[in-house]
Amino acid sequence: MKILTVVGARPQFVKAATVSRVIQKHNNLNPDNLIEEKIVHTGQHYDSNMSDIFFEEMKIPKPAFTLGIGGTAHGAMTGRQLEKIEDILIIEQPHAVLVYGDTNSTLAGALAAVKLNIPVVHVEAGLRSFNLKMPEEINRILTDQISSILFCPTETAVKNLHAEALNQRSCTIHNVGDVMYDAAMLYAQNSVQPTQLTKVPNQFALLTIHRAENTNNLSRLKSIVEALNEISKDLPVLCPLHPRTVKVIKENGLELKARILEPVGYFEMIWLLKNCSVVLTDSGGLQKEAYFFKKPCITLRDQTEWVELVDAKANVLVGSDKKAIISAVRSFDYSQIDFSGKLYGDADASYKIVEQILFHKDELLSA
Repeated sequence: MKILTVVGARPQFVKAATVSRVIQKHNNLNPDNLIEEKIVHTGQHYDSNMSDIFFEEMKIPKPAFTLGIGGTAHGAMTGRQLEKIEDILIIEQPHAVLVYGDTNSTLAGALAAVKLNIPVVHVEAGLRSFNLKMPEEINRILTDQISSILFCPTETAVKNLHAEALNQRSCTIHNVGDVMYDAAMLYAQNSVQPTQLTKVPNQFALLTIHRAENTNNLSRLKSIVEALNEISKDLPVLCPLHPRTVKVIKENGLELKARILEPVGYFEMIWLLKNCSVVLTDSGGLQKEAYFFKKPCITLRDQTEWVELVDAKANVLVGSDKKAIISAVRSFDYSQIDFSGKLYGDADASYKIVEQILFHKDELLSA
């Protein structure tokens, strides 16, 4: 059975690492029942610290195809990726295309496959923020609609798919847990202090910001920066920033009074998570990773697809409101946080995914 895996952005490298690792284990133990996986790297994240380093650190098989398509507008990027992935599918003729998450690469891979009648397997299916202004929301909804096998990370995600009646058509839905939790537990022992940090504060806030809803809206961006500058008077803020976000901040004449870091590798990010006091982010993945390492999270968005974190009081939504951001950092009630629940499974999602792919092997081969 041949599978083509499409990735292009940092969270997908992390997720793919766990599943590819289990595929390799399966192949070592079952030479007569191999899963041949070929990876397509679209190049959506083009910075070496956000791309190449992940394949090296996490021992992901090197991509069979690297497209180098990133850094353009959403439509142009998705369209170019779709075209190139289609060319590869016509040559490779895989039995399934495996996609992760909610990026342009996810949608491009899924569209290219379904138009050629190749089954789509979507890992991290069913997530919803219910905000159609987010490009990620569009990507995940459309990908779910055209997928044959949907692997959900939470029961909430399963309920979302049922609410959209996906359970009434010819696809299968499985709650397998979260592959990001697999990765966090697997690689926690490999965490390493960022080489950029020569002096580390005893306590610090970890900040990431990259979502278009914040970086493309000057009013929101200005409010967030002003809040962070106020917070930094009491608590140092360490901030690994995507080059695009650095550019946007400078172009708008803003000054972020934080320790700006170049993008860090996954093992370095784990170290920052393990050693910080609080996380501020608009990233979906980092909200969960904060929970994995028992850190309170303040989310710089108006909605979150990870509603169970809010219910557990481990996450508070503040949007871009300056006062709300400052108040959340200074008055977070740590005693109310419930870190005891297994919200994202038992760190075996990758094994369940490979198991289910093998279970559906005959269907995939005959599609």
